[in-house]
Amino acid sequence: MFKFEILKEDAATGARTGRMHTAHGTVLTPCFMPVATQAAVKGATPRELEEIGYELLIVNSYHVYLRPGVDTVKGLGGLHGFMAWPHPVVTDSGGFQVLSLAGARKITPEGITFRSHLDGSAHSLTPEKAVGIQEALGSDISMCLDECPPFPSTYEYMEGSVALTSEWARRCRETKRPDAGALFGIVQGGIYPDLRERSARELVDLDFEGYSIGGLGIGESAEARVAASAAVVGLLPRDKPRYLMGVGTPPDIVEAVALGVDMFDCVLPTRNARNGTLFTNHGKMVIKNARYANDSRPIDEGCNCYTCGAFSRAYLRHLYVAGEILASTLLTLHNLTFYAGLMERIRAAITRGELEVLKSILTSHIGDSA
Repeated sequence: MFKFEILKEDAATGARTGRMHTAHGTVLTPCFMPVATQAAVKGATPRELEEIGYELLIVNSYHVYLRPGVDTVKGLGGLHGFMAWPHPVVTDSGGFQVLSLAGARKITPEGITFRSHLDGSAHSLTPEKAVGIQEALGSDISMCLDECPPFPSTYEYMEGSVALTSEWARRCRETKRPDAGALFGIVQGGIYPDLRERSARELVDLDFEGYSIGGLGIGESAEARVAASAAVVGLLPRDKPRYLMGVGTPPDIVEAVALGVDMFDCVLPTRNARNGTLFTNHGKMVIKNARYANDSRPIDEGCNCYTCGAFSRAYLRHLYVAGEILASTLLTLHNLTFYAGLMERIRAAITRGELEVLKSILTSHIGDSA
């Protein structure tokens, strides 16, 4: 049921537009996925996400497995029925989340044993179990279980981690049901280009439906992140989607698109909104600043979101300073609309052969304040 087709390629870069066909609909790429960590995007309803134009969400199977439980979700129609989201869903296996449990988990060749961050109960996660959980949840696109080492990690540790991730990927591939959604392998290797290349080649040999680039955006420099991504993309099959996990500032996204990456996710638009930081076409805006106390203008006059169409900066600042829940909702809708618009601009720029122009515009706004 899964198919990826390339629509247009930019001759000056490796960028391309495409379509991913899944059992729950078609997704235009390059795309950005709002993060529904616990089967919910913080601050936005599924209807609002549809109205903004999102076609794909990512859910973390680790969190859903712990609460409310796989059987509960499966019995209520899988993630699509449970969330009232009829469109495609991606799930992450939980490898990245286990990274944060350093004091409560143990990694062996068989898999990962860990204690729940909720109640301290003991659990195990093997490649086979990770695939089974995601298939039971009804994912359209699932991720292999991988080890996501911390940054920094030594070359020796990362070398062993790559070998473990490749072995786990093989076991995931062998476990996958033929009638299930797509399964993506996750390229690891830290900031070491040769290990990234080795990981990519080993995963390509397993012939996944798509490939993710993991283990980035966790403390390394922007230059190291770009170099690690560049070392991988050219080795991944042209006719398969490429997903850069967890990396998501606008300049980072357009930089990766120029390398040939098709999919992105990040908590930045929703997390920043809850913290009062907004993305605009003129740079970032911190709405709590006193300068906006009597400002009658919208956040961004070029934005067509509900928030910008109805509310002033002064009112939004008032809501945020007063601690009103509505502040998080309205600011989140704006940031998610900005990201959806960013991806539309990127796809249009690729079609026109003008991605480098857009890249220059976005890069020039780093550190700007609207």
